[in-house]
Amino acid sequence: MEYRIKLCEERDLPVLIELCAKHAAYEQAVYDAQNKEKLLKAALFGDKPQLHCLVAEVDDEVIGYASFTFDYSTWSAASFLHLDCLFLDECYRGYGIGEAMILRIKEIAQANGCSNIQWQTPVFNERAIKFYKRIGGQGKDKVRFTMAV
Repeated sequence: MEYRIKLCEERDLPVLIELCAKHAAYEQAVYDAQNKEKLLKAALFGDKPQLHCLVAEVDDEVIGYASFTFDYSTWSAASFLHLDCLFLDECYRGYGIGEAMILRIKEIAQANGCSNIQWQTPVFNERAIKFYKRIGGQGKDKVRFTMAV
């Protein structure tokens, strides 16, 4: 299967939002698309982008995305790349696209002097866990908390 991985462009935002909704449903989470285009546009394309995003295309159609930020680890005393989301439409899984996206993310992390890449997946997402272990990811058992502000 031929595919292309590129930086997300403003014209990709409507499809990105649809993929975010599918991703949330897959992870059994609530997603509200209201106002997301405006917010993502500001985060991705503002003067000081807070978020970065790659998209995967097949036949000029966006079929997946990987979003990430740069952060700093006190323990490592170094920057790291936080992979916020990696998602491919279900019918495009198993073709090496996800691994290619991870390799591109790894190149970006190296180019930005990051010590590592960090990410998470729900414990019930056994397919993703198997994939991440196969490509060299190492799991750490933790409980993630969120707090509304």
